[in-house]
Amino acid sequence: MSNCGLRCKIGPSILNADLSDLYGESQRLINAGADYLHLDVMDGHFVPNLTFGHPVVKCLRPKLPKVFFDMHMMVANPEEWVGSMSDAGADQYTFHIEATTEPGKLCRKVRESGMRCGVGVKPGTPVSTVLEWVDQDIVDMVLVMTVEPGFGGQSFMEDMMSKVSVLRQKYPNLDIEVDGGVGPKTIQHCAKAGANMIVSGTAVVKADDPAAVMNMMREAVNKEL
Repeated sequence: MSNCGLRCKIGPSILNADLSDLYGESQRLINAGADYLHLDVMDGHFVPNLTFGHPVVKCLRPKLPKVFFDMHMMVANPEEWVGSMSDAGADQYTFHIEATTEPGKLCRKVRESGMRCGVGVKPGTPVSTVLEWVDQDIVDMVLVMTVEPGFGGQSFMEDMMSKVSVLRQKYPNLDIEVDGGVGPKTIQHCAKAGANMIVSGTAVVKADDPAAVMNMMREAVNKEL
């Protein structure tokens, strides 16, 4: 590939970290070379799990003033939280295409709030559902889920790479994120398909040497970009 404007970015999922020391864990991962932090917001409705919301982001922001916060909004009413997340200091608001009936309107609302707009697709959702909005240039990033959203520890779905490939062929300069079961054993699939934003949970957060793991994955992706 010849996507000169793209680079690999690694975003550890801090939900896999020690939540009793969220700031310390976040700083540890940034010090190890993370490019951004991926924060999973779950509401117990869109997915059957419950995590944290904008108050946590608001507390983290002053302690990590320069860190890019990628909010993965696994929520049933994503329109409801745009203002709160923007005010809390989020940088990117990634909602699920399945959670809204007016994705175009929501994309514009996110952009107008000052955040980058990401759109996520679950494994069972065709990637075609997001193309219209990318074509309108109101989407900054597409997230391809490589597990069912809501819980960690699932196996990577290699067949989701066809979605990544479609997006990369159609949009050479689009940020494409993969999330779920991504680590050293699966990164080659992601790299060859064309993903450049890599969310990794356990493989990075629980590693003895997270810097080495992130460097290995970054090198694999950059070879293909």
